[in-house]
Amino acid sequence: MSTDIQAAFEAALQRIPTLTQRPDNNTLLQLYALYKQATEGDNTTPKPSLTDVVARAKWDAWTKLKGVAREEAMRRYAALVETLE
Repeated sequence: MSTDIQAAFEAALQRIPTLTQRPDNNTLLQLYALYKQATEGDNTTPKPSLTDVVARAKWDAWTKLKGVAREEAMRRYAALVETLE
């Protein structure tokens, strides 16, 4: 794994709590999904119930990233955080 990508990802994680505005829900879902893909890889968890709307939205967002390499997910996460500052 590229240390540059890893460093950019870790720096982006540190910047999230310092954002002046809370990102919109769609952006938060993207961040969540990219983080999970970067740290855990493809989603292998059971699909949540349709009645658990938040968990289902998170699950769906993460599942859409199936097959994306961890380094690519880290790169996309860092790039997305850059747009929020």
